[in-house]
Amino acid sequence: MTELLIRAFIKNSERAGDLAVRSAYGKLAGKVGIVCNVLLCAGKFAAGVISGSLSISADAMNNLSDASSGIISLVGFKLSEKTADREHPYGHGRYEYLAGFMVAALVIVIGAELLRDSIIKIVKPADVLFGILPVTVLSVSILVKLWLMLFYKKIAKRINSDTLRASAVDSLSDVFSTAAVLAALVISHFAGINLDGVMGAAVAVIILINGIKLVKDAINPLLGKAPSAEMVEDIRQTIQGYDGVLGMHDLMVHDYGIGRAFASVHVEVRADMPLVECHDIIDRIEREFQKRGLNLTIHPDPVFSETPPALDGIMRGIDERITVHNVRIIGSPTPKEVVFDCVLPQEPALSQAEIKEQVTKQVQESLPDCEVVIQFK
Repeated sequence: MTELLIRAFIKNSERAGDLAVRSAYGKLAGKVGIVCNVLLCAGKFAAGVISGSLSISADAMNNLSDASSGIISLVGFKLSEKTADREHPYGHGRYEYLAGFMVAALVIVIGAELLRDSIIKIVKPADVLFGILPVTVLSVSILVKLWLMLFYKKIAKRINSDTLRASAVDSLSDVFSTAAVLAALVISHFAGINLDGVMGAAVAVIILINGIKLVKDAINPLLGKAPSAEMVEDIRQTIQGYDGVLGMHDLMVHDYGIGRAFASVHVEVRADMPLVECHDIIDRIEREFQKRGLNLTIHPDPVFSETPPALDGIMRGIDERITVHNVRIIGSPTPKEVVFDCVLPQEPALSQAEIKEQVTKQVQESLPDCEVVIQFK
């Protein structure tokens, strides 16, 4: 069914990396989710009213929230298609993240309201009518949500969408919550125990937990989360695979939406390398990453053969986590300055002033009267 929908509604579906095709996938997922959840909401709401079951009505509201989420996601994918303009030079890709955040907020609000109503139902229980309609509606809902979960997962994997991964997780949680409501309905009828309010509260708690998780997942890229270790290692291996590159450091990645990532990095090359050769290497690296959808800007750092041999050892003695880059010795034949970049860990053992004092003292043991200039990062 999923492949049939993809072939019917998405042109050039095999080119999932293309931003226009990716948006088409997202919009298809949103439309399918809206239709399925609206139908399920209508069926459950009717069954809840007829049977007098709050837990079924709560499950219907859960589907209504999912339909609303689909609408917001659909709008998010549509807005993220907009090209860059004067006010937004990096495009509008983060609309997708904003949509995910709005979905999460809506889920939490609905969960809180359902929990309130369920507590009231526990305190003041009411009879629930057992019948074929609620059992049938809940059973069909479980099957539809299972299919939706698989549908979202397949498209999320194809276009690498956190929003659709969240929708897949939400659909799976709906399967469990609906199954619990169905079980409570059957148990209440045959065992004579009214579990409607309790099960309604359980569904509400599930909705709240999912909403909190969705908020966390949605807010991380908006705050500027660090690139994954896999991405950093891929960039490192690619860059250091070029002849003439001695190393790299100070990698920074900025995420403006899927397919709209920008990055900068310092690449170490020999200080005596001709400028034209250096430019050619950097240009080839940048073009390769451009093809991958990463806009990379490279700053070349010259590495001098006259680097004081004890400098790395000095830093390791202070804090093994400190790294040193871009070392230059200025002044010849007698060095006047030793200049370098020092990358500190999140919580260094010493202050910057203490580090500079210790480094200067040890460097001057081999290079008297030499000034040490450190750029901390």
